[in-house]
Amino acid sequence: MKQVVYVASPESQQIHAFRLADDGELSLLQTVEVPGQVQPMVIHPDGHRLYVGVRPEFGVLTYHIDGEGKLEEGAMAPLPGSPTHLGIDLQGRFVFSASYSFNNVSIHPLNEKGHALAPVQVLENIQAPHSANIDPTNHLLMIPALKEDRIRQFDFSVKGEATPHASAELKTAEGAGPRHMAFHPNHHFAYCVNELNSSVDVYQKDVASGEYRQVQTLGIMPADFTGTCWAADLHITPDGKYLYASDRTASLISIMTVSADGSELELVGHHATQTQPRGFNIDHSGQYVITAGQKSDAIEVAKIDPKNGQLTTLKTYPVGKGAMWVSVLEIN
Repeated sequence: MKQVVYVASPESQQIHAFRLADDGELSLLQTVEVPGQVQPMVIHPDGHRLYVGVRPEFGVLTYHIDGEGKLEEGAMAPLPGSPTHLGIDLQGRFVFSASYSFNNVSIHPLNEKGHALAPVQVLENIQAPHSANIDPTNHLLMIPALKEDRIRQFDFSVKGEATPHASAELKTAEGAGPRHMAFHPNHHFAYCVNELNSSVDVYQKDVASGEYRQVQTLGIMPADFTGTCWAADLHITPDGKYLYASDRTASLISIMTVSADGSELELVGHHATQTQPRGFNIDHSGQYVITAGQKSDAIEVAKIDPKNGQLTTLKTYPVGKGAMWVSVLEIN
C-alpha cells in the first residue's frame, strides 16, 4: 500500500508530506510553504486534491496532488470566517468549512478543475461549530455546535443546499461541548467526541426512519485524572474495531474497543503521546496512528496491536511549529 501523510503546521506556515512505508517508517517527501497559517485539511475522495484552510486572510486553498503525493498550489477561495474544520461530501462536489469563532458553516462548490470556489451558502448563527460532517448517505450534514451542546442536522441536496432536517438536532449532556465525529464502516453508528467533558457519545441510526438516537456516553479519561478536560480529535480504524480520541491537557490518546455491531464502546487504555495532541489520524491499512503535537512540533507514529488496539510508539519526526492537523492519502 502506497500512502502519504500530510501534516499542517500553522505557526511556521508549512505542510510536511511524508511517505509512509508498510513498516510504519516515514520519509520526508516535501515541505510546502503555505501563504498563511495552515490549519484544517481534507483530501478529495479521488485522491487528486488537498484542501486546506488558512488565516489570517480567511480562505480555502486547493492543492493538486501528483502521482507521488507531492503538492502543487492551485486556487484560493474566500471564507466567511476563520477555518476550524474542513469536510467534503462523499461525491467530491462540495467542501464544508466550519468556523468556530465566526459561528458559521460555509458550503463551497468545486469547479471542473477541482478548485474550491466562493461559498454558495453560509449557515449562520451556529454557536461555535467545530466540524461539518456528511453522514454515509451523503444527504445529512451534521454540525456539532460546541456552545449549544447539540449536533445541528441539515438535509443536504445534490445541488449543495443545506436545509434544516426534520429532526433538527441531537442533544448532548449539558456542558459536554460536541466537537469532532466519526462513522462506523457499517454506516449504522456515529460517534462524537465532546471537548469539555472528554467523553464520546454513540448514536445509532434507525433502519426504518434513518434518524439517529444516542445509545451510549463513555468517559475517556483515566480514573485518576483531575485536570481540565480538553478533548480534541476522534478516528475509527477502517475495520471498525477500535476508536481513538485525543485529550490535549493530558497529552493522551484514549483507546476504545468497538462492539461487533458498532453499538457499544469500551475504554481499554491510554497512550501517552506528543504534547497537546490537537490532531491525529489513522492510516488506511489500520495499522498506525499518526499524532501531531501542537506544543512539541513533532509527530509520532504508533503501531496498533490488532488483538487489543493498544498503541506502541515506533518513532517521532520533527515537523513545523504548532503542528495540529494530520491527513493520510492512499495512492492507487
